[in-house]
Amino acid sequence: MDIEKVNSMDFGEFMDVFGNVIERCPLIAAAVWSKRPFSDLGDLEKHFFAFIDGLPLSGQEGVLRCHPELAGRELHWGRLTAESQREQSAAGLQNLGAAERLRLSELTAQYRARFGFPFVLAVRLSDPAAAPRELARRLRCPPAQELRTALGEVKKICHLRLADLLGEQP
Repeated sequence: MDIEKVNSMDFGEFMDVFGNVIERCPLIAAAVWSKRPFSDLGDLEKHFFAFIDGLPLSGQEGVLRCHPELAGRELHWGRLTAESQREQSAAGLQNLGAAERLRLSELTAQYRARFGFPFVLAVRLSDPAAAPRELARRLRCPPAQELRTALGEVKKICHLRLADLLGEQP
């Protein structure tokens, strides 16, 4: 779809299309809708990012808490959003062996205990073997730095999802 189509969408249609660009945070899409018209993908993306950046710390952490665990129960129980299902499946996370799944599960539990939100990684930009390495690395980061890193991953995911919807190369 082109940007003119996006700009002509009524609220309901915009929410149907963009409501999950930021995982399970339709409120952000609702706020962004009011910023129309958008000049291009970058402009649309800028408004999503600005909303996240403008949130207080508790709101930013809330955005992160809306993300599922990588290769977690939601994936195996089929309870992911359609977008997350596609992303985690394409990254091969549903095909991990028992030892890989256990290692990832242990690391994600440590991460959640340390930071209070799930580990977020734009898995489309990496491979399944990278997730445990990245988790182990990021577990050593100071909390404020990790919050910024995790929000950066949310923005990468948003960028990829918006590019998909607008038929542009990410």
